[in-house]
Amino acid sequence: MKHILLTMRPGQWTKNLVVFAGLLFSKHLFDTQMMLTAGLAFLVFCALSGSVYLVNDLIDIEADRRHPRKRNRPLASGKVSPASAVAAAVLFSGVGIALSFLVLGVSFGAVSLAYLLLNLGYSLRLKQLVLLDVMSIAVGFVLRAIGGVEALKSLDPSVILSPWLLVCTLFLSLLLALGKRRHELSLLEVNAGDHRRSLHDYSTALLDQLISVVTASTAIAYAIYTIWPGTIEKFETRNLLYTVPFVVYGLFRYLYLLWRKEEGGNPSELILTDLPLAIDVLLWLLVAGVVLYRF
Repeated sequence: MKHILLTMRPGQWTKNLVVFAGLLFSKHLFDTQMMLTAGLAFLVFCALSGSVYLVNDLIDIEADRRHPRKRNRPLASGKVSPASAVAAAVLFSGVGIALSFLVLGVSFGAVSLAYLLLNLGYSLRLKQLVLLDVMSIAVGFVLRAIGGVEALKSLDPSVILSPWLLVCTLFLSLLLALGKRRHELSLLEVNAGDHRRSLHDYSTALLDQLISVVTASTAIAYAIYTIWPGTIEKFETRNLLYTVPFVVYGLFRYLYLLWRKEEGGNPSELILTDLPLAIDVLLWLLVAGVVLYRF
């Protein structure tokens, strides 16, 4: 069970924190029932993403054995048998989907099912297709954000899905996915295509261009969101604009780590291990909380 849990990548579950974005921006952060509902939605996505990692490692078992770091994964190293991985994947995905429909509502259930199918499609085929691989990852983040809002709507129908939440989530997740591809390309060099077929069609120059585009798009989209008339009317303040510097610094810091420190293969880990980036995220949360809730 220990090695199955490691294969489910609990360190990557920080990606599922996107589910709480709807809770923060719907101003229900201190509503206990809403918090518990969002927490359950988070656990569902952890179960689903964990089951997908099991399937992914099962499919990539031979390629992982040729990778300098991934060969130590439980499946690639033989610590977890393929049969155990299949059984765990079926169990966790089944429990996750059941909780989605039975507890959190049909709309959330539909989103979680779409997320599961998308990620299974990614593991089976989409990750081998240039550009579609990173787009699939980004859509997965968007579905998490939608799921967080749909879970809250089961309690409060007035909670509205903001298109800006989807746009900002899309661009930011594209940045992280492209950064991961660039790190893989730099790490594996001439053998990159043997590990991931889509890397045959990428180049460092192409990825740098795409990263520049989505970085600028993320910063501009978030900045426009903070001063959009609908945003000002909803929150009755223009002060959300003061959170923009933290977003810009976070983007710059990530690019610095990616290009100068050659880090970025695990964006979720960076938030936990890079102190300046972690402080920046906490300060953004603090300032956004003060602006939205006016403590």
